[in-house]
Amino acid sequence: MTIQITKDNAYDAVAPDDFQSMVEVDRYGARSSAFDKIISATHDHFWDPLDTKYIDFSEPFDLENQQILPDEFFPILQTRLGDKIQGKDRIRFANENARWILSSILHGEQGALSLSASLCHILRDPGAQEYAANQAREEARHVTGFTRYVQARWGKPLPVGPTLGDLLTEMVNAREVYKKIVGMQMLVEGLAMGAFATLYNKSNDPLLVKLTQLVMTDEAFHHKFGKIWADRTIPKLTESEANLIEDWAAQCFQTLLFNLVNPEQQKSVYALVGIDWQEAQQALIETFTDEDRKARMRESTDIFRVLIKTLLKAGIITDRTRGFYAAYVDMNELKAEGDHMIGDDIAEEGIKYLKAINFTAREARIAAE
Repeated sequence: MTIQITKDNAYDAVAPDDFQSMVEVDRYGARSSAFDKIISATHDHFWDPLDTKYIDFSEPFDLENQQILPDEFFPILQTRLGDKIQGKDRIRFANENARWILSSILHGEQGALSLSASLCHILRDPGAQEYAANQAREEARHVTGFTRYVQARWGKPLPVGPTLGDLLTEMVNAREVYKKIVGMQMLVEGLAMGAFATLYNKSNDPLLVKLTQLVMTDEAFHHKFGKIWADRTIPKLTESEANLIEDWAAQCFQTLLFNLVNPEQQKSVYALVGIDWQEAQQALIETFTDEDRKARMRESTDIFRVLIKTLLKAGIITDRTRGFYAAYVDMNELKAEGDHMIGDDIAEEGIKYLKAINFTAREARIAAE
C-alpha cells in the first residue's frame, strides 16, 4: 500500500495514472510560490553540452600515460596489493576505475532524469510540477554531458552495478513522494554535490573539471528543492512518519556507501590487473580502520560527509540513527558547522561563467537582428 506523507500542499501527490486530477480546473489556480525563485533562476545557469562555447569534448587527454584521477581515489593502491600494480598497469587500472566512477555517475544522472519526469506525473501543485519539468530538462543535459565525456575518453560506459541499479530502479518506480525526494533530491543529489566537488578539486583532466562545474550549477538548485521539502515537512511529522523517513534515508545511505567501496561491484576493473575482487576486499579490511575512514571524511569535500551533513541539517538524522552515521564522521563537528556546502562556491563561480557567456551570446543575437 502506498503511504503518502503530505504535510504541505506544495508536495501533494496523486497516483501516476491519475491524469484526471491534473485537469481539474481548480488545480491550475492553486499554485504554490515555494519554487518560483529556483524556476526563475533556470536561465542564469543554462548551458548546452553540444555547444563548444560552453564545453569542448574534443579536448585531448593521454590515457596511456596520465591518470584522470590521482591515486588517493583508489584505496586498493594503499594496500599490500598496490605494490603489485605498477607502471602502465597502474595507470590503466586507475583510468578504468575512473571509467567505472564516471559510468556510475552517468547512470545516476539517468536515474535523476527519469525520477524528475515521474514527479511530473504525480505532483498536483503546478509550481512543483513546473520545477520537476525543469529539473528533468537539466538532468537530460547531464546525461548528454557525461555520455559525451565517457565517449571521448573510453568510447562507452561500463554497465550499472546491481547495487546502484536496484536502488535507482526502486526510487524511480516508487509511488511515495518522500522516497523520491529523500532518496534522489537529498541523498543522491547530496552525494553528487560531494562527488563533483571532489572531482573538480582533484581531477587531472581539465575537461572533467569543467564538466563537473557546469553540472554543479544545476545540482545546487536541485538540492534546494529537497531542502524546501524538508523545511516544510520534517517538523510536522508524527513519530512513526519521522521514523519511516529516517530509516529510509539510512537504508539508502548504506546502499550508496556499499556501492562505492565494495570491490564486488568492480569485478571487471580488478580483473584487468589480475586481482580477484575477494582478495581486494580482504586487503582493504586489513589496511583501513574506522579511524582511517573518519579521517578521510573530515575533508569537507568527501562525498559521504556532504551527504551526512545534508541529512543532519534537514532533521533526518536524530538520536535514533546518530550512532549509525557516527561510525563514519564526527557528528558534533558536523552539527557545529553552518549550512554552507563547499560545492556551493564552485557552483556560484560556474554560474558567473555561464552568465557571462549567455549575456555575450544574447547581445550578439540582438545585434544580428
